Amino acid sequence: MDRKIAPTVVACPCCGKPVAWTAGNRYRPFCSERCRAIDLGAWAAGEYRVPAVAESDQPDLPDQES
Repeated sequence: MDRKIAPTVVACPCCGKPVAWTAGNRYRPFCSERCRAIDLGAWAAGEYRVPAVAESDQPDLPDQES
């Protein structure tokens, strides 16, 4: 008895549309070339940033002497 495994389905990060995560989907994790281009444009415009931690918020580390 052959069991068919359903592909994993994820939400498109741009529009939220369900997308099958398969090798045949050349735009994964996006649903289309349009959503992929929108995301690339946002990345190129600097809209995705990782918040920096101020030095004063860093824990004090012991001095390492060699």
